[in-house]
Amino acid sequence: MTTRVAINGASGRMGRELIKACAQRDDLVLAAAFGSPDSDQLGLDAGRLAGIAECGVALAGSQTMPDSDFDVLVDFSLPGPSIAALAICLEKQAALVIGTTGYSDAQQAEIDAASARIAIVQAPNYSAGVNLTLDLVARAAAALGPDTDIEIIEAHHRHKVDAPSGTALKLGDVAARATGRDLRDCAVYTREGQTGERPDGAIGFATVRGGDIVGEHTVLFAGQGERVEVTHRATSRQTFAGGAMRAAVWAAARKPGAYDMNDVLGLSER
Repeated sequence: MTTRVAINGASGRMGRELIKACAQRDDLVLAAAFGSPDSDQLGLDAGRLAGIAECGVALAGSQTMPDSDFDVLVDFSLPGPSIAALAICLEKQAALVIGTTGYSDAQQAEIDAASARIAIVQAPNYSAGVNLTLDLVARAAAALGPDTDIEIIEAHHRHKVDAPSGTALKLGDVAARATGRDLRDCAVYTREGQTGERPDGAIGFATVRGGDIVGEHTVLFAGQGERVEVTHRATSRQTFAGGAMRAAVWAAARKPGAYDMNDVLGLSER
């Protein structure tokens, strides 16, 4: 059975990689590709936009989404357009794969509520390697204990608009939970001037933005006399795009619910 997939944010860097990843699968067909209504690329063939063979699907403005038919929408856009797409998925009873990050608490609450009616896979990162890293970080944090200082360093390209990255925040959340903490209570996002000694139990974040860095994350566990570092480096966006398309096929066959990449990869069943 072939799954009809639509891509929201198709004209962006990640969107183009998603088009390529879709074309590489026999179980997916690109049904629609959406971009900003004011994009100067509207009307271009999505395949040509992605640098591959033409596919017969033209990039359309997101306002045309209600007129398209698809089984699952893969969304790598911005929080506002993403929430608008969520409403359309609810109307169509289409599954949703979310790669967008930076939602407000109210927007996240809308997504959570919608999962009672449609299948939603939401992950800050669709790389199998990153999801394995999350598992390793949870194990390391639990083994080393709350007395070990935890710092998270992340780096992305100069065009990324949110910080820290969604993946960095997820890594922090996993480490906090594994040591009996709530990230909202212990996260430190900025340091400047006379900060004083490092607070006990804090989880610090450092952000790098520059050039064309695809994505790098390091979780540093610093104890007395030893240091453990868990690092993931991505060198191609196809790592994420391929995982998102895998999630799309998986989500299209699922009942309503809130899922993540652990579910898609079968890690939740271990």
